[in-house]
Amino acid sequence: MQKTEFNTIINNLQVKTRLDHTLVKLLPSFSRTKIKKLILLNKVKINDKIINKPKKYILNGEKISINFFCEKKTSYLKPQNITLNIIFEDNDILVINKPDNLIVHPGVNNSENTILNALLYHYPKSINIPRAGIVHRLDKNTTGLMIIAKNIPSYRYLINSLQLKQITREYEAIVSGKIITGGSINKPISRHPIKRTQMSVNKNGKQAITHYRIIEHFRIHTRLLVRLETGRTHQILVHMAHINHPLLGKSLYNNKQYLNKKNNKYLKEINNFNRQALHAIRLHFNHPTSKKRIKLYASLPDDMIKLIKNLKYDMYLNKNNI
Repeated sequence: MQKTEFNTIINNLQVKTRLDHTLVKLLPSFSRTKIKKLILLNKVKINDKIINKPKKYILNGEKISINFFCEKKTSYLKPQNITLNIIFEDNDILVINKPDNLIVHPGVNNSENTILNALLYHYPKSINIPRAGIVHRLDKNTTGLMIIAKNIPSYRYLINSLQLKQITREYEAIVSGKIITGGSINKPISRHPIKRTQMSVNKNGKQAITHYRIIEHFRIHTRLLVRLETGRTHQILVHMAHINHPLLGKSLYNNKQYLNKKNNKYLKEINNFNRQALHAIRLHFNHPTSKKRIKLYASLPDDMIKLIKNLKYDMYLNKNNI
């Protein structure tokens, strides 16, 4: 077991809020039951004073501290010499450009060949950091920018920044159908009640907000710039499918009604794009030590560049049918 401490100063509340409700938002990986248990076991302090009442109201400017033990789950994982495409690095943080077909964190059926295994190999000290320093995840078949902390203070700072919505995460996506105008989707997300490997919009789920604007139109597809305000599992895929504009490509949320019916080599490649057309293209965040604003960009990968070319060819060849 590894002792962990979480500290934050509350500064984004519009009105006073219950302690347990606030901690659920700050620590999304913890269940409501676990949060309540920590409070009742005197593991939570407000302004350095132990508070054991979940219904206690808190205000802006108050400091919350939590002490708890967690399993050191990375200790059994095998370090592996997997190449990381490093975009930025210093003593505190690492930002990588994740390729397609690479899992971020080990799961039940995959304990090897993940980014976490690579971190344990290239940065052995990361074994002492929760999740080896991984601050946020990308799906296996989503490419692009990811932040990784190289020490515990940086990890705490970045996790807190994420919860306070101080990290800007932007994606390029290609979706099915022609979207007329940009907009926002504010629909809660939770585990799908039947398909347990999927997520779905559910009124009882956690708040999820996605903003999008149009970059360009194709014949029956649209290229978007998407910004996440929250970071739920599969959020972009779920939200775009919910408004009947699922991401182009192979995914759990695709809708085959948008498949091109005509037969030429460009359409065949479009229809057979073997992953969701989604790339984390831009990250803006404050450095955990210097507090300097870091702005990073990762250009589109080759497969999405080729896909866009094919979509343009398709539009040109079928310009009379647009």
